[in-house]
Amino acid sequence: MQWETVIGLETHAQLSTRSKIFSGAATDFGAAPNVQACAVDIALPGVLPVLNRAAVEKAVRLGLAVGATINRRSVFARKNYFYPDLPKGYQISQYELPVVQGGSLTVVLKDGEKTVRLTRAHLEEDAGKSLHEDFHGMSGIDLNRAGTPLLEIVTEPDMRSAEEAVAYAKALHALVRWIGICDGNMQEGSFRCDANVSVRPRGSETLGTRSEIKNLNSFRFLEEAINYEVRRQIELLEDGGRVVQETRLYDPDRKETRSMRSKEDAHDYRYFPDPDLLPLAISAETIEQIRAELPELPQAKRERYQLNFGLPSAYAVSLTQSIEVAVYFEELVAMLGSDAAKLAANWVLGEFAGALNSASVDISASPVSSKQLAGLLRRIRDNTISGKMAKDVFDAIWAGEGDADSIIEKRGLKQMSDAGELDKIIDGVLAANPKSVEEFRAGKEKAFNALVGQAMKATKGKGNPAQINEILKKKLAS
Repeated sequence: MQWETVIGLETHAQLSTRSKIFSGAATDFGAAPNVQACAVDIALPGVLPVLNRAAVEKAVRLGLAVGATINRRSVFARKNYFYPDLPKGYQISQYELPVVQGGSLTVVLKDGEKTVRLTRAHLEEDAGKSLHEDFHGMSGIDLNRAGTPLLEIVTEPDMRSAEEAVAYAKALHALVRWIGICDGNMQEGSFRCDANVSVRPRGSETLGTRSEIKNLNSFRFLEEAINYEVRRQIELLEDGGRVVQETRLYDPDRKETRSMRSKEDAHDYRYFPDPDLLPLAISAETIEQIRAELPELPQAKRERYQLNFGLPSAYAVSLTQSIEVAVYFEELVAMLGSDAAKLAANWVLGEFAGALNSASVDISASPVSSKQLAGLLRRIRDNTISGKMAKDVFDAIWAGEGDADSIIEKRGLKQMSDAGELDKIIDGVLAANPKSVEEFRAGKEKAFNALVGQAMKATKGKGNPAQINEILKKKLAS
């Protein structure tokens, strides 16, 4: 292709504090309109904002997790614009001196890893919400969200495809949940992305004119919106037109972006330091205390899984997509021993993940605890049951029938491992299938599988497959 795509993302992560960034009003989702908007939020005359310490600490957590510089002195600014759901006529944000500067996030792609540089992460308050659906010829204003604490995380224009942008957004989504600063609920607007998209001739170092696609609240919409916008801009340029700097919205029903308004530059907002808020000063001791409280981060955990447990890279990546999955896996390893890590990983990423997905159940609500799954995996390891039987036992545990041992006992599923008994059964199988024996000795490997199948049938599925294979090979070799 003669065109190169250039993408930068601005992500708004709602910080999981109990109260707003500059007031004591609650941040709970789903309340009746305007019941969580106090005097500060609706900008009544004479009220003053007071900064929420918890919001600052969560911003610092993010900065430390991405290797950024924490500015020990940062400043809040007024970002001036008019919109009906913005009570003050300005938004309190940060501009020249944000709390977090720089940093990077490494994302895993199909063909390797990519590091996306971060420009900054700054604290700001959210606006309210305009309601259109329930009003005929009018709009309503719900100010419950006004003042909700946000951390806006801005990247450099480092991404070159929708796939890379989605991989970054997913990695950031996992990270903010991992370090406990945001619940990541995209349906409720807790995590939403704005995509800055432009194209330029391949090989050019000059950035093209960008369009900003606002408020993308799903990874699928993010990918669709970017791909559509890239096609739109290329077609426009190839037809002799020019791209206009503007803000666009994505219509998921039509799968297209459409113009919303011309895109402002920073000077259009007339930023100036907020006179009601002192500069934010963060002590070195506070930063180090927050650093000490950080959990082991996904990348470090992936490396440990590969080094200590010998897991393939793809397994390590999948197990660290969310902190809940990683915790569940590590609970299994703690109960079974590190030598069972591969078996545990196979089950967590296979049967267990499949069951969660099929039932649309979050791991936090799983009917199979790590203790129950560990009990099942013990019976696989000691050859009490085969892998095939284990899947039936797992289904029974999922259905609430009890633990692995009681289900195995109740259903009579204990695997047949008595060498003498298996020896007699296999003698009978060989005697009853002379043609398969002859074909195997003539070099047909499929005949061996047929004999294994007959032996499993003769044991009613309870024979130990490994033992059956071993006995058969010995007898056929003699």
